[in-house]
Amino acid sequence: MSLLKVNNLKVYFPVKHGLFSRVKAHVKAVDGVSLHIEPGETLGLVGESGCGKTTLGRSIIRLIEPTSGTVEFDGEQITELSGGELRSSRRKFQMIFQDPYSSLNPRMTVGQIIGEAIDIHHLAANSVAKEARVQELLKAVGLDPIYAQRYPHEFSGGQRQRIGIARALAVEPKLIVCDEPVSALDVSVQAQIINLLKDLQVQKGLAYLFIAHDLAVVEHISQRVMVMYLGKVVELADSQKVCREPKHPYSQALISAVPVVDPDSKRQRIILPGDVPSPIDPPTGCVFHPRCPVAEARCKVESPALREITPGHWAACHLAK
Repeated sequence: MSLLKVNNLKVYFPVKHGLFSRVKAHVKAVDGVSLHIEPGETLGLVGESGCGKTTLGRSIIRLIEPTSGTVEFDGEQITELSGGELRSSRRKFQMIFQDPYSSLNPRMTVGQIIGEAIDIHHLAANSVAKEARVQELLKAVGLDPIYAQRYPHEFSGGQRQRIGIARALAVEPKLIVCDEPVSALDVSVQAQIINLLKDLQVQKGLAYLFIAHDLAVVEHISQRVMVMYLGKVVELADSQKVCREPKHPYSQALISAVPVVDPDSKRQRIILPGDVPSPIDPPTGCVFHPRCPVAEARCKVESPALREITPGHWAACHLAK
């Protein structure tokens, strides 16, 4: 049984206008996304800025309320939970935030930051057990336990992200949503954090929804990759298939933009014309057709379904083969 099942999830934000703040339109940040994640699996989620990646991740764990659709986690419909039931279920899924500088409370020590969730969910019998658990978590993410008495401003970006990971691990979750956890870090530190996440996944059987825009990082850590454009899923397959044999024109453009080490490489760069359309008024038909280099008349009026092109390789494109 899948650990996480998301079915036709939509997140629309109202755009209000006028004296009486009437709803004029909606920003369609996530528009009918379905996915599943197996226990211990990493699903990579990629796409350019503004495509809805972070909104999708946050709506799955109810940090943002979905407009419609369902989220089933470990056999439980979490979209129907509220209050204490939702708080209790949140033990099972956590989030690592993008910015390690703003995601930690500067007025709290590292021990207080990590121990807060332990207190909320009553996971330690007493203060001694709580302190021992905090020290254990700091060791697990490669930090000295004596750091528990220090404040976030005393650490580097990579160390702060390790603290964020320790905080997420404090409640022993089954799934962690990683919202671009290495994008604000130096390349050498990125590798350390990615390797740490992989090691923790093996040790604790964690599943990840790994959100990123760096395809090289996503290919390294993910078993499957999902590509989003303007709130919709345009491609889904094993990470190697998406990164080496992309079927959707948008995925092909993303892959072509990845820097290549070999200076003699003959790979052709695909330059997409124009800008990403507004999610308030997305194009009719295929949302990618205004920028697609191979779009036909059919693409302007008929929205393509996400279909299986080859075994295990799905794409939302009329022309994909």
